[in-house]
Amino acid sequence: MSHELDKVINNLSIDCVIFGFEKGRLEVLLIKRAIEPSKSKWALPGGFILKEEDLDKAAERILKDTSGLEDIYLDQLHAFGEINRYPERRVITIGYYALVSPDKYKLHPGIDTSEVKWFPFSSLPQLPFDHSTIIFEAIYKLRTKVRYQPIGFELLPKKFTIPKLQLLYESILDTKLDKRNFRKKLSKTGLLIKLDEKDKNNIRRAAHLYKFDNKNYKKLLKKGINFDL
Repeated sequence: MSHELDKVINNLSIDCVIFGFEKGRLEVLLIKRAIEPSKSKWALPGGFILKEEDLDKAAERILKDTSGLEDIYLDQLHAFGEINRYPERRVITIGYYALVSPDKYKLHPGIDTSEVKWFPFSSLPQLPFDHSTIIFEAIYKLRTKVRYQPIGFELLPKKFTIPKLQLLYESILDTKLDKRNFRKKLSKTGLLIKLDEKDKNNIRRAAHLYKFDNKNYKKLLKKGINFDL
Protein backbone atom coordinates (compact mmCIF):
# COMPACT_ATOMS: atom_id res chain seq x y z
CA MET A 1 0.00 0.00 0.00
CA SER A 2 1.01 3.58 -0.58
CA HIS A 3 -0.22 4.84 2.78
CA GLU A 4 1.81 3.80 5.81
CA LEU A 5 0.18 0.95 7.70
CA ASP A 6 -0.11 2.95 10.90
CA LYS A 7 -2.37 5.46 9.10
CA VAL A 8 -4.98 3.01 7.80
CA ILE A 9 -7.63 0.75 9.22
CA ASN A 10 -6.25 -2.42 7.65
CA ASN A 11 -9.40 -4.50 8.00
CA LEU A 12 -11.86 -1.92 6.59
CA SER A 13 -11.85 -0.92 2.93
CA ILE A 14 -13.96 0.74 0.26
CA ASP A 15 -14.73 -0.50 -3.27
CA CYS A 16 -16.42 1.67 -5.88
CA VAL A 17 -18.62 0.57 -8.78
CA ILE A 18 -18.47 3.29 -11.44
CA PHE A 19 -21.17 3.12 -14.10
CA GLY A 20 -20.83 4.98 -17.38
CA PHE A 21 -22.89 5.14 -20.57
CA GLU A 22 -20.98 5.23 -23.84
CA LYS A 23 -21.42 3.82 -27.34
CA GLY A 24 -25.05 3.03 -26.49
CA ARG A 25 -24.18 0.63 -23.70
CA LEU A 26 -23.75 0.56 -19.94
CA GLU A 27 -20.13 0.28 -18.85
CA VAL A 28 -18.16 -0.28 -15.65
CA LEU A 29 -14.83 1.31 -14.78
CA LEU A 30 -12.09 -1.08 -13.69
CA ILE A 31 -8.49 -0.62 -12.63
CA LYS A 32 -5.59 -3.00 -13.15
CA ARG A 33 -4.00 -3.71 -9.79
CA ALA A 34 -0.28 -2.94 -9.46
CA ILE A 35 0.09 -4.68 -6.08
CA GLU A 36 -0.61 -8.03 -4.49
CA PRO A 37 -2.95 -9.69 -3.85
CA SER A 38 -4.28 -10.20 -7.38
CA LYS A 39 -1.56 -8.09 -9.00
CA SER A 40 -2.22 -7.42 -12.73
CA LYS A 41 -5.89 -8.38 -12.34
CA TRP A 42 -8.74 -6.06 -13.33
CA ALA A 43 -10.71 -4.98 -10.26
CA LEU A 44 -12.92 -2.29 -8.81
CA PRO A 45 -11.25 0.95 -7.69
CA GLY A 46 -10.71 0.47 -3.97
CA GLY A 47 -8.49 0.90 -0.98
CA PHE A 48 -8.25 1.05 2.80
CA ILE A 49 -9.77 3.78 4.95
CA LEU A 50 -7.52 6.16 6.85
CA LYS A 51 -7.98 6.26 10.62
CA GLU A 52 -8.97 9.93 10.66
CA GLU A 53 -11.34 9.75 7.68
CA ASP A 54 -15.10 9.27 7.41
CA LEU A 55 -16.56 6.84 4.88
CA ASP A 56 -17.76 9.30 2.24
CA LYS A 57 -14.50 11.23 2.24
CA ALA A 58 -12.58 7.97 2.02
CA ALA A 59 -14.63 6.89 -1.02
CA GLU A 60 -13.97 10.21 -2.76
CA ARG A 61 -10.23 10.07 -2.02
CA ILE A 62 -9.80 6.43 -3.05
CA LEU A 63 -11.67 6.97 -6.31
CA LYS A 64 -9.56 10.00 -7.18
CA ASP A 65 -6.29 8.33 -6.11
CA THR A 66 -6.86 5.17 -8.16
CA SER A 67 -8.57 6.46 -11.31
CA GLY A 68 -8.48 10.26 -11.39
CA LEU A 69 -12.26 10.61 -11.05
CA GLU A 70 -13.54 13.34 -8.74
CA ASP A 71 -16.60 15.53 -8.10
CA ILE A 72 -19.10 12.87 -9.14
CA TYR A 73 -22.37 11.46 -7.84
CA LEU A 74 -21.58 8.82 -5.19
CA ASP A 75 -23.96 6.77 -3.11
CA GLN A 76 -23.23 4.21 -0.42
CA LEU A 77 -24.29 0.72 -1.45
CA HIS A 78 -23.81 -2.00 1.15
CA ALA A 79 -21.29 -3.60 3.51
CA PHE A 80 -19.66 -6.83 2.32
CA GLY A 81 -18.18 -8.99 5.05
CA GLU A 82 -17.87 -12.59 3.92
CA ILE A 83 -15.15 -14.22 6.03
CA ASN A 84 -12.95 -15.30 3.10
CA ARG A 85 -13.63 -12.42 0.70
CA TYR A 86 -10.01 -11.18 1.03
CA PRO A 87 -7.18 -13.74 0.90
CA GLU A 88 -4.69 -12.39 3.46
CA ARG A 89 -6.90 -11.51 6.44
CA ARG A 90 -10.42 -10.59 7.44
CA VAL A 91 -11.41 -7.42 5.59
CA ILE A 92 -14.85 -5.83 5.48
CA THR A 93 -15.53 -3.49 2.57
CA ILE A 94 -18.10 -0.74 2.13
CA GLY A 95 -19.40 -0.60 -1.43
CA TYR A 96 -20.20 2.66 -3.20
CA TYR A 97 -21.58 3.23 -6.65
CA ALA A 98 -21.21 6.22 -8.93
CA LEU A 99 -22.73 7.43 -12.16
CA VAL A 100 -20.67 9.40 -14.67
CA SER A 101 -20.72 10.48 -18.29
CA PRO A 102 -17.35 9.13 -19.49
CA ASP A 103 -16.74 11.99 -21.92
CA LYS A 104 -16.68 14.49 -19.04
CA TYR A 105 -13.69 12.94 -17.28
CA LYS A 106 -10.11 12.04 -18.03
CA LEU A 107 -8.89 8.79 -16.55
CA HIS A 108 -5.37 8.16 -15.35
CA PRO A 109 -3.91 5.35 -13.26
CA GLY A 110 -2.88 6.38 -9.77
CA ILE A 111 -1.99 4.79 -6.44
CA ASP A 112 -1.46 1.01 -6.66
CA THR A 113 -2.89 1.08 -10.21
CA SER A 114 -1.23 0.39 -13.56
CA GLU A 115 -4.18 0.97 -15.91
CA VAL A 116 -7.75 2.31 -15.90
CA LYS A 117 -10.33 1.24 -18.48
CA TRP A 118 -14.07 1.10 -19.22
CA PHE A 119 -15.59 -2.36 -19.80
CA PRO A 120 -19.06 -3.20 -21.15
CA PHE A 121 -21.27 -4.38 -18.29
CA SER A 122 -22.30 -7.34 -20.45
CA SER A 123 -18.71 -8.61 -20.86
CA LEU A 124 -16.68 -7.96 -17.74
CA PRO A 125 -13.41 -9.84 -17.18
CA GLN A 126 -12.97 -12.27 -14.32
CA LEU A 127 -12.61 -10.20 -11.15
CA PRO A 128 -10.80 -10.93 -7.87
CA PHE A 129 -12.22 -11.06 -4.34
CA ASP A 130 -16.00 -10.58 -4.31
CA HIS A 131 -16.01 -7.73 -6.83
CA SER A 132 -18.50 -9.46 -9.14
CA THR A 133 -20.94 -9.70 -6.24
CA ILE A 134 -20.46 -6.01 -5.45
CA ILE A 135 -21.12 -5.03 -9.09
CA PHE A 136 -24.33 -7.03 -9.31
CA GLU A 137 -25.52 -5.59 -6.01
CA ALA A 138 -24.87 -2.14 -7.48
CA ILE A 139 -26.76 -2.80 -10.72
CA TYR A 140 -29.72 -4.12 -8.71
CA LYS A 141 -29.70 -0.92 -6.64
CA LEU A 142 -29.37 1.22 -9.76
CA ARG A 143 -32.27 -0.53 -11.52
CA THR A 144 -34.47 0.01 -8.50
CA LYS A 145 -33.51 3.62 -7.96
CA VAL A 146 -33.91 4.88 -11.55
CA ARG A 147 -37.63 4.10 -11.28
CA TYR A 148 -38.21 6.73 -8.59
CA GLN A 149 -35.25 9.13 -8.88
CA PRO A 150 -33.82 10.70 -12.06
CA ILE A 151 -30.27 9.62 -11.23
CA GLY A 152 -29.80 7.96 -14.61
CA PHE A 153 -29.53 11.41 -16.15
CA GLU A 154 -26.07 11.71 -14.59
CA LEU A 155 -24.82 9.41 -17.34
CA LEU A 156 -25.67 11.68 -20.27
CA PRO A 157 -23.93 14.69 -21.85
CA LYS A 158 -25.42 18.18 -21.41
CA LYS A 159 -27.37 17.88 -24.67
CA PHE A 160 -29.02 14.64 -25.75
CA THR A 161 -31.88 13.17 -27.76
CA ILE A 162 -34.93 11.33 -26.44
CA PRO A 163 -33.85 8.12 -28.26
CA LYS A 164 -30.48 8.27 -26.49
CA LEU A 165 -32.20 8.78 -23.14
CA GLN A 166 -34.44 5.79 -23.84
CA LEU A 167 -31.43 3.70 -24.85
CA LEU A 168 -29.81 4.62 -21.53
CA TYR A 169 -32.78 3.37 -19.55
CA GLU A 170 -33.02 0.23 -21.65
CA SER A 171 -29.32 -0.44 -20.97
CA ILE A 172 -29.75 0.01 -17.23
CA LEU A 173 -32.96 -2.03 -16.99
CA ASP A 174 -31.87 -4.60 -19.60
CA THR A 175 -35.24 -4.45 -21.32
CA LYS A 176 -36.93 -2.87 -24.35
CA LEU A 177 -39.26 0.06 -23.60
CA ASP A 178 -42.26 1.20 -25.61
CA LYS A 179 -41.23 4.40 -27.42
CA ARG A 180 -44.60 6.18 -27.16
CA ASN A 181 -45.15 5.24 -23.52
CA PHE A 182 -41.61 6.30 -22.58
CA ARG A 183 -42.05 9.74 -24.15
CA LYS A 184 -45.45 10.18 -22.50
CA LYS A 185 -44.18 9.39 -19.00
CA LEU A 186 -41.07 11.47 -19.51
CA SER A 187 -43.07 14.55 -20.56
CA LYS A 188 -45.05 14.42 -17.30
CA THR A 189 -41.91 14.82 -15.18
CA GLY A 190 -41.12 18.36 -16.35
CA LEU A 191 -37.43 17.46 -16.43
CA LEU A 192 -36.62 18.25 -20.05
CA ILE A 193 -36.17 21.47 -21.99
CA LYS A 194 -36.42 21.19 -25.77
CA LEU A 195 -33.67 23.04 -27.64
CA ASP A 196 -33.69 24.69 -31.07
CA GLU A 197 -30.99 22.27 -32.14
CA LYS A 198 -30.92 18.86 -33.75
CA ASP A 199 -28.53 15.94 -33.56
CA LYS A 200 -25.88 16.59 -36.21
CA ASN A 201 -24.72 12.96 -36.06
CA ASN A 202 -27.92 11.80 -37.76
CA ILE A 203 -28.59 13.98 -40.80
CA ARG A 204 -31.32 11.84 -42.41
CA ARG A 205 -33.56 11.66 -39.33
CA ALA A 206 -32.14 14.32 -37.07
CA ALA A 207 -33.82 14.28 -33.64
CA HIS A 208 -34.24 17.34 -31.48
CA LEU A 209 -31.76 17.87 -28.69
CA TYR A 210 -32.86 18.36 -25.09
CA LYS A 211 -31.26 19.41 -21.83
CA PHE A 212 -32.31 18.93 -18.23
CA ASP A 213 -34.23 21.47 -16.23
CA ASN A 214 -31.74 21.67 -13.35
CA LYS A 215 -34.21 23.35 -11.00
CA ASN A 216 -36.83 20.61 -11.37
CA TYR A 217 -34.10 17.98 -11.42
CA LYS A 218 -32.86 19.00 -7.97
CA LYS A 219 -36.41 19.06 -6.59
CA LEU A 220 -37.22 15.60 -7.93
CA LEU A 221 -33.88 14.22 -6.76
CA LYS A 222 -34.96 15.08 -3.21
CA LYS A 223 -38.62 14.03 -3.24
CA GLY A 224 -38.48 11.34 -5.94
CA ILE A 225 -40.76 10.58 -8.87
CA ASN A 226 -43.02 7.75 -9.90
CA PHE A 227 -41.28 6.99 -13.16
CA ASP A 228 -42.74 3.52 -13.59
CA LEU A 229 -41.18 2.19 -16.77
